[in-house]
Amino acid sequence: MISKGHGRFPKSGRKLRFRDKYLPSIISISSVLLVIFVISLAVTSAEQWPRIKAQFFDINAMIDVFPKVLHGFGINMAIWAISLVVIAIWALILAIFRTLHGPWFTPLRIFSIVYIDLLRGLPSLLLVLLFGFGIPALQMKGLPSSSIFWGSVAMISSYSAYAAEVYRSGMEAVHDGQKAAAKALGLSQWQTLRYAIIPQAIRNVIPSLLNLAVALQKDVALLSVLGVRDAVREAQIYTARTFNYSSLIAAAVLFLIATIPLARLTDYVTQKDRARRLQKTI
Repeated sequence: MISKGHGRFPKSGRKLRFRDKYLPSIISISSVLLVIFVISLAVTSAEQWPRIKAQFFDINAMIDVFPKVLHGFGINMAIWAISLVVIAIWALILAIFRTLHGPWFTPLRIFSIVYIDLLRGLPSLLLVLLFGFGIPALQMKGLPSSSIFWGSVAMISSYSAYAAEVYRSGMEAVHDGQKAAAKALGLSQWQTLRYAIIPQAIRNVIPSLLNLAVALQKDVALLSVLGVRDAVREAQIYTARTFNYSSLIAAAVLFLIATIPLARLTDYVTQKDRARRLQKTI
C-alpha cells in the first residue's frame, strides 16, 4: 500500500506541475497564433490583396530602397540621441526653476510656467514647421539656417516641456521629511535640491522619462516635412518615383527594430521600480 501511494503522488505532482507551469503558456501561444492565422487568412483572401501586396510588400522594392532608407534612419537616430541628452538637461533646469521659492526666483518660476504651458499646448508638428521654416526665413545674422538644426530645436523645446513636468512630479513626490532634515542640517535651498531632492526625483521618474524617449524616437520622423533626408523622406522620394509604397514599410520596420527593444527596457525598468517601491512599503 505504501509503495502504491508513493507511486501515485509523484505522478499526480508531475501532472499538477505541468498544468500550472506549462499549460497557461501553451494556451496563450496557441490563442495568439490562432488570432494571427485568422487575421492573415481574412486579409490574404480579400479580392484586392494581390494588388496591395505588390504596392506595399514588394520585397524587391524594399531591397532596392533599403540602403538609402538605412542611411536616413541613421540621421533619425543621431538627432534622437543628441536631442535626448539636451532634453534631459534642459527639462531638469526648467523643473528646478519651477520649484524654487522666494521673491528673487519669481521671474524664473514665471518663465518656466509660461514655457511649459505654451509648448505643451502646441502640436509638435506645428512647432517643427514654425521653427524649421519661420526662423531661417528671418535670415538673422549669426543664426544657423539648417533645417535639421531648427527641427531638432523644435523637438527639444516640445519634449522638454513634458519632461520638465515629469521631473517636477518626481521632486514633489519626495517626502517632506527629506526637506525638513536638509533644512535642519543648515543646507541652502540649492544644496537641498542638489543633494536630497534631485537624486531621489530622478530615480523615481526614470520609467516615465524612458516612455518619453520612446515617443521621441518616433516623432523625430516629423522632421521629414522640412525636407530632411531621414528614413521617412527617403521612403517618400522612392514612392514618388516608383508609385510603390513598400519603401514606407521598410522605414517602418527600422523604426520598430529600434523602438520595441527600448519599450521592453522601459517595461523592465518600470517593474523593477515597482518592486523597489513595494519593498519600501513592507
